[in-house]
Amino acid sequence: PTSHRLHLAFTKTLCDMKNLVMLASFFLGGSLVASDVHNISRSKSYKRFSRSAAGPVGAVSIVIDKSDYELSVYDDKGWYATYPVVFGNNSLSDKKMQGDKNTPEGVFHINAKRVHDKWCRYLSIDYPTKDSYEKFNQRKQRGEIPANASIGGGIGIHGTWPHEDFVIDRYKNWTLGCISMKNDDVKDMYQFTNPGTKVTIRQ
Repeated sequence: PTSHRLHLAFTKTLCDMKNLVMLASFFLGGSLVASDVHNISRSKSYKRFSRSAAGPVGAVSIVIDKSDYELSVYDDKGWYATYPVVFGNNSLSDKKMQGDKNTPEGVFHINAKRVHDKWCRYLSIDYPTKDSYEKFNQRKQRGEIPANASIGGGIGIHGTWPHEDFVIDRYKNWTLGCISMKNDDVKDMYQFTNPGTKVTIRQ
């Protein structure tokens, strides 16, 4: 599909940019560090259309790739947008219990959304689900977590503290298990994401 080819083109362009910067760094005596090169891909989100154009077409779904630090939006035409995100724990492990700061993995749905007084916008997901409880109970049986552990909750997608979008660029995992986006990005997604939207979170 055209949208898929566009997504691949964006990825290739980013790789080419990184290679150019790394080559320049070599000739300039290595004055650029690896984090500077990596942050090129974090400077903006990528969309099928510009922000001024119409939003997604038809049903929307969200896929969050923890290892890539990316949140992608899909609609009836395929890929729509990709936004940079960060999480809770640097391990990027699946959530096991309350207090571990891990972001849960699985298939969820947005169950509420609201303007947030601290983090710009908040889209709540329905963790824990039935599957979440099954994994939680199995881990208890295997002794991976304490017998008195709680499964936790209160997971959502939200922005950053005011003027702190830089935490996204620096891959700073700062939440208690939620998914954090840049404030302009979460405002953008908030407009077309409603309760019932499917959210897949994977490693």
